[in-house]
Amino acid sequence: MSIKAYQRVATQAESPRELEYRAFGQVTAELSRAKQESLPAVQVAEALNANRRLWGMLAADCSLPQNQLPLALRGQIISLALWVARYSGEVLRDGAEIEPLIEVNRTMMEGLASR
Repeated sequence: MSIKAYQRVATQAESPRELEYRAFGQVTAELSRAKQESLPAVQVAEALNANRRLWGMLAADCSLPQNQLPLALRGQIISLALWVARYSGEVLRDGAEIEPLIEVNRTMMEGLASR
């Protein structure tokens, strides 16, 4: 079986929650790598952009009327997505620490794993 076929089957077998957990794991690993290995600015920007895109997709999903999460939780996720976008800019522009983004992602992963 080719890798692409395996990835397609794995994705089809995962629940949305498992898929979100895996996506957070991937972007968080890249953010951690950027922090630990002092990667070049372009790789840090790529990791931040991937994280921003993930949060942006979550915010867009939470804004849909058919989203079944409680309204308050949807609002919190959208607020976090806005913070992630703003703070990511501070990391790139001002050299702010990446750790707060990693912590938020890990907290989200804990929440996804607990249900």
